[in-house]
Amino acid sequence: MTAIEVVDLCKTYPPDLRAVDDVSFEVDDGEIFGLLGPNGAGKTTTIKMIIGLTRPSTGAIRICGLDALSSASQVRELLGYVPQAISADGDLTGYENLLIFAKLFYVQKKDRDPRIREALEEMGLTDRANDLVKHYSGGMMRRLEIAESVVSRPRVLFLDEPSIGLDPSSKRQVWKHIRRLNEELKMTVLITTHDMAEADELCDRIAIMNQGRFVASGTPEELKHGLGGDMVTVKLSGKADLPLPPDLGRSFHASEDSVDILTENGETAIPRIVAFYEQNGSHVLSMALSKPTLDDVFLKYAKVRIEEAERFAQARQVRRSFMRHAG
Repeated sequence: MTAIEVVDLCKTYPPDLRAVDDVSFEVDDGEIFGLLGPNGAGKTTTIKMIIGLTRPSTGAIRICGLDALSSASQVRELLGYVPQAISADGDLTGYENLLIFAKLFYVQKKDRDPRIREALEEMGLTDRANDLVKHYSGGMMRRLEIAESVVSRPRVLFLDEPSIGLDPSSKRQVWKHIRRLNEELKMTVLITTHDMAEADELCDRIAIMNQGRFVASGTPEELKHGLGGDMVTVKLSGKADLPLPPDLGRSFHASEDSVDILTENGETAIPRIVAFYEQNGSHVLSMALSKPTLDDVFLKYAKVRIEEAERFAQARQVRRSFMRHAG
């Protein structure tokens, strides 16, 4: 069964800004699906349209067979949502936060306490249930917010940047609990992320987004395997943007002092790559050999690394803000 079906989804803001540009995809029942891309790619806007927080300019959305636009109230009963921003009330206990959500989502009175206890157990928060949330760590607070969203037992769970701002250990705790919800409770999960490791670790399939569009999709392994070969990163003193002979591989990305080269066999290509640059007046300072990553996949399709795309998006946001205030 298809849990989420999105067809030709667009969101346009005046005067003519396409935040989401003709996006289509399906998420199977029981799948963890990821929208991977930099801040400003359109991931959050896509989620907000699917769950009904903002209306699409054009396009169709179906959740578990229901039209999300014409049957909005029925669809909301099937969904759980954790936004990027903190949603838990720090002046209440963990239990009290979950009780509010249980009431908001019309969990029957007789079922509330068992559901809350179960959600706390699933998120590893039972021993902190009666502590004020303002005394929780960042990772515990994020797990509490996920517990809030699952106390109503949604069919489909939406997580917008689920581990944003967390340290590596807390991230892995959150990932473990998300995977558990998916495997044990059979929840379909859609996450947005700009964290390559998160997408690789959690997602059964990924759609890579950039500037409002999907540029590639598939399983993490399919996307990485699709690049082929090894990635060689060369640090140079001298020109980095020299055209490579075809037998050395393909130059993916060149800056002033480094170049990423995709080659069929990195170990055999490295001596020839060194000789090529040295013969053309560029001294090789260092080299690194690795298998392709999701960052390399993003680079192939978006023609920029994800960190650079984020810097561009941030700069664009600043310019827009300046123009609004200047106007």
